[in-house]
Amino acid sequence: MKTVPVGVSARHIHLSQEHVEQLFGAGYQLTEMKPLSQPGQYAANETVAVVGPKGSFGKVRILGPARKQTQLEVSRTDAFALGVNPPVRESGSIAGTPGITIQGPAGEVVLEEGVIVAARHIHFHTSDAEKWGIVDKQLLRVKLEGERGLILDNVIARVSSDFALDMHIDTDEANAAGAKTGDTAIILD
Repeated sequence: MKTVPVGVSARHIHLSQEHVEQLFGAGYQLTEMKPLSQPGQYAANETVAVVGPKGSFGKVRILGPARKQTQLEVSRTDAFALGVNPPVRESGSIAGTPGITIQGPAGEVVLEEGVIVAARHIHFHTSDAEKWGIVDKQLLRVKLEGERGLILDNVIARVSSDFALDMHIDTDEANAAGAKTGDTAIILD
């Protein structure tokens, strides 16, 4: 049986270093609060507010380290509350997506694009993928067990020697299945 740990991903933001400095001050560096499942990734101590046409969220956690481009990842429910209609996309694929205003203690950034609903995916280390015959970008069917268990289609395999085995779903998906971080999912053949 191909089992994978589940990680539930709440709304969060990835910032470019340029935007870190616009929001927190010149030369500012993010500080690590706790490590995440993927090597070198962390939840930062810092948070920002995000403001959409209809609503806003304060204290949106920044995930570090800084990236090439700024990207806000929200659930569909969050998107309704903000008043934006982002597409479901893989992380980093932000062309043609809605923008948002980001507010920090030292300034604000108005993004022209960068809001997505993250496509559900599984990070595979190359050794795990090879062992199970899974290739990068393959679409998988995955079963979440439990009282409200369900089967998720179109789960994207992301394969890299930089990754650790972990499935990422958003809060809407987790709530629908009654799933939580630390649960186990089964990859179906």
